[in-house]
Amino acid sequence: MISFSRLRRVWQIRRVASRYGLREFAGGKPGRDPRPRGERLRLALEELGPVFIKFGQALSTRPDIVPADIAAELAKLQDRVPPFPGAEARAIIEAELGKPVAEIFAEFDEVPMASASIAQVHAAKLRLDGGAETFDVVVKVLRPGIEAVMRSDIELLHTLAGLAERFSPDLRRLRPREVVAEYEKVLLDELDLMREGANCAQLRRNWLGSNLIYHPLVFWDHTRTRVLVMERIYGVSIRELDRLRELGVDFKVLSERGVEIFFKQTFVYNFFHADMHPGNIFVDVSDPQRPSYLAVDFGIVGTLTVSDQRYLAENFYAFFNRDYRRVAELHLESEWIPKGTRLEDFEGAIRTICEPIFQRPLKDISFGFFLLRLFQVARRFNYQVQPQLVLLQKTLLQIEGLGRQLNPELDLWKTAKPIMEDWMRARLGPVATLEKMRAQGPSLAESLPEIAQHALRQLRRGEGFGTSRRELEALREEIRAANRRTQQMLAALGFAAAALYAAAGATPHPWLGALSAAAALVLGWRALRR
Repeated sequence: MISFSRLRRVWQIRRVASRYGLREFAGGKPGRDPRPRGERLRLALEELGPVFIKFGQALSTRPDIVPADIAAELAKLQDRVPPFPGAEARAIIEAELGKPVAEIFAEFDEVPMASASIAQVHAAKLRLDGGAETFDVVVKVLRPGIEAVMRSDIELLHTLAGLAERFSPDLRRLRPREVVAEYEKVLLDELDLMREGANCAQLRRNWLGSNLIYHPLVFWDHTRTRVLVMERIYGVSIRELDRLRELGVDFKVLSERGVEIFFKQTFVYNFFHADMHPGNIFVDVSDPQRPSYLAVDFGIVGTLTVSDQRYLAENFYAFFNRDYRRVAELHLESEWIPKGTRLEDFEGAIRTICEPIFQRPLKDISFGFFLLRLFQVARRFNYQVQPQLVLLQKTLLQIEGLGRQLNPELDLWKTAKPIMEDWMRARLGPVATLEKMRAQGPSLAESLPEIAQHALRQLRRGEGFGTSRRELEALREEIRAANRRTQQMLAALGFAAAALYAAAGATPHPWLGALSAAAALVLGWRALRR
């Protein structure tokens, strides 16, 4: 049952769309409003509030999907939302910190530096050492009443997602309710500025000392749920392309460093900034030939499970090496497409998508276009959208869109491939296998007898290997995992034995080292293929 408040919101959306003539975007006739379509869309999204503004922000970074005039207008959503009064910001700060603003800051500018959909930012000078010294900071303050507005729109999205699943088989395949649930978590996390401060602190630790990117210092004594105080950074906005050109910034280096940052955040640190629109990115131009990034706004970050990392890495690697069968196998193994799907059919569909793309130079390959084609073909195979990967997909598209603006000749794979190869060697190579075996050896020794005893008990009770198919599959997976660990351990021991014999220089049995190495290679290959 749809509540009255939700019906009222639906009516408001319809009224706003009609007033700004947005039927044009659905193939209808243009309205009477003479303003450009991009401006009308931006104004409508601003009026509808933060959830819709976030949608517009994502679209603004995709000039290869959204027409240039619309993308340019939507870019204004990034930090040009009308501000709320500075006096209200001052009142919120004092309520949260329990002290007058003048006691905390030597200076506080009530005119905001930037105003976004959820919060706005003020420049200030923080008093240090009892006020004897000051430090340049920014003070981020949550918008008054924003929590109620966002929760109302999220409830509406849940309702619309439920209706979509009920009445549209195509939309049901996209799992809209799960996607909305994931989006809800992201949006609600943005309402806690303590969480944003923690995200910033983690990113700062990961990248401290790097010449690629810098993250500001958080002042925890003056940070609360609705107020965040952090170091003020000085750089040139990534949107000011003309100014960056005038300063002699090397756009090729800048674009390649952006790609490197994304892949390292995802696969090395497994903690990535997931809101990389141009309003959140600045450039340190102190060395124009080796420019680095300055990041702000850490309300949305993402992480992946170990299995998701592995499948993504192998998918990227297989895709760019045109190993379509491996791409198909990975989709089946990760259950991104249903069990029972004929592998050869899906492999053929992947080849149909990829081959036309690879007829062009790698620098001309668009991930945006590739994903759209992939979803179109995968519909035949009941492809399931992975909600946990929505943030990563969005971030990759933002990075690609930004990189193309900086450097149309950007070769995404040339920059990313060495990072992926290093990651796969570190995680899947013999050294990593030996380390895993060292760590898992005791648990392996304990688990094998338990698995055997469990199976024998069930056989004696006449239950077979489980009272249900799910239990049987679980037991089989335990046994397969144990076998894999055993083979990996034997492979690692073989490598170790071969290395010891080689280090000794000579042995009573010269053939033993070669045999150990050969056995290790066979067992290791079998273990990794399973």
